[in-house]
Amino acid sequence: MQILFERVAFIGIGLIGSSMARAMRRDGTVNTIVACARRAETRETALRLKVADSVTADYAEAVKGADLVVIATPIGTNEEIAKIIAPHLKAGCVVTDVGSVKQAVVDAVAPHLPKNVHFVPGHPIAGTEHSGPESGFPELFENRWTILTPLPHTDQAAVDKVATLWRTMGAKVDVMKPGHHDMVLAITSHLPHLIAYTIVGTATDLADDLRQEVIKYSASGFRDFTRIAASDPVMWRDIFLNNKDAVLEIIQRFSEDLTALQKAIRKGDGETLETLFARTRAVRRGIIDAKQA
Repeated sequence: MQILFERVAFIGIGLIGSSMARAMRRDGTVNTIVACARRAETRETALRLKVADSVTADYAEAVKGADLVVIATPIGTNEEIAKIIAPHLKAGCVVTDVGSVKQAVVDAVAPHLPKNVHFVPGHPIAGTEHSGPESGFPELFENRWTILTPLPHTDQAAVDKVATLWRTMGAKVDVMKPGHHDMVLAITSHLPHLIAYTIVGTATDLADDLRQEVIKYSASGFRDFTRIAASDPVMWRDIFLNNKDAVLEIIQRFSEDLTALQKAIRKGDGETLETLFARTRAVRRGIIDAKQA
């Protein structure tokens, strides 16, 4: 396999970062991997699992000489990281990220990067409820979409190189504008997570005996919600704070639809309920046909 990047620096080596590193190792697309993490335990784990050749807690040290820098930390940290690493990036370096919100990342990172560095924001739509370097696995991105949101002036060769890297890791790649990405993800990812956190939170507030029965007799729907609601709380806090306009718009639409459904139930309007349920089944069939189930 062709070497795409000689030296890669991961700022953050959790689920996504470690999965990328494992896939790069498997595919032989990089020579050297450096992992930067604040916690000593995380750095030691990255070395033990051999997802990195060297580790450091210093952002600046991590990116020195890197051909590719992957920012894989909660979105709220991105601006600070960009400010620190900017003076230490070599000319021609490609900087990318894996955040679930794109316009806020562009606004936080792009202004601080040197003009001779290429910024290719990205978002792999893949993950689990687990976190940390031990939770990563190289097949995480196979047949999943990665969305790139380059700026209008971004070097096309850099975009193509990042796209090739993702495709080599098994992902399908699409390109869109940051704001459009954020609206799409607000309904496909962010709203479902908000609903899951709310439903599980409601169960948490029940009386002890009822809560235990909810846990004991959990049907598949509630189990799925608990899986989603077990996701990294810091990461999701930052996602909602940094995509608040799109999320609030989708919440408003959802609230209106929920009110209409509530009214149909109250009135005993079975026809309206059945029509909605039949229409929404088609979405599930579409997801299955797209092999995203």
